Amino acid sequence: MAEIAELKKIASQVRRDIVRMVHAVSSGHPGGSLGCADLLTALYFNHLEHDPSFNMNGKGEDLFFLSNGHISPVWYSVLARSGYFPVAELATFRHINSRVQGHPATHEHLPGIRIASGSLGQGLSAAIGVAQTKKLDGDDKMVYVLMGDGELQEGQVWEAAMYGAHYKCDNVVAIVDWNGRQIDGDTKDVMSLGDLPAKWKAFGWHVMEMDGNDMSSVLSGLQTAKGRSGSGQPTVVLMRTEMGKGVDFMEGTHKWHGSAPNDEQLADALSQLEETQGDY
Repeated sequence: MAEIAELKKIASQVRRDIVRMVHAVSSGHPGGSLGCADLLTALYFNHLEHDPSFNMNGKGEDLFFLSNGHISPVWYSVLARSGYFPVAELATFRHINSRVQGHPATHEHLPGIRIASGSLGQGLSAAIGVAQTKKLDGDDKMVYVLMGDGELQEGQVWEAAMYGAHYKCDNVVAIVDWNGRQIDGDTKDVMSLGDLPAKWKAFGWHVMEMDGNDMSSVLSGLQTAKGRSGSGQPTVVLMRTEMGKGVDFMEGTHKWHGSAPNDEQLADALSQLEETQGDY
């Protein structure tokens, strides 16, 4: 189990992977991937009880689902570097017939992927279904799902939220990447989310907030959320992040949600990110 100093080094390498992957094919979503690098690093290298040898049913393991599947680069990097598949396979990102598709998919049988995602709004429903299955199987492990804040504009999210509270799905932790930005601009301008903590509370969820770009905050937040298993109430963690975190010219704007850096921009980005595990 990696500690904070090591986790920060891994997250730096993950960010290098992200910008290199999207640059190589001039396609992909670096902004949200960079913002969520600390969370996914903490999950896979410290928090989750998981097995990289990968059993599809996941019984006896904590499971993670990525609902906002467009930020696949960060997930692929973390999966590869935690042993699910060779790191060198990251070089095939978005190539024809690659297992490392632009959005996570299951028909390529990439280890670590249990549902196809990227059609926004569906991940919470899937996670709640799996959490209920774990209870029926007598499996005491947790289920985590990450959603984007713009994704909360999808109605299915709120159907699932209502369901999860009614059926006391206290072994699921929903995490919202609360960066305030989506592909067309700031969420407040595209379609305001209003008082997000109050909304989730009104739907019957226990609401937490954490700084998703501070490793100590992430680790303590995840541990607190896990500790609520058995409370009879599902937990949502509203995670403040900065889209493009770690690359100064990508921060503070929505413009890198789905844009790839050119050669000069890649060199600039890599100069800001320490290589700690070796590039693929």
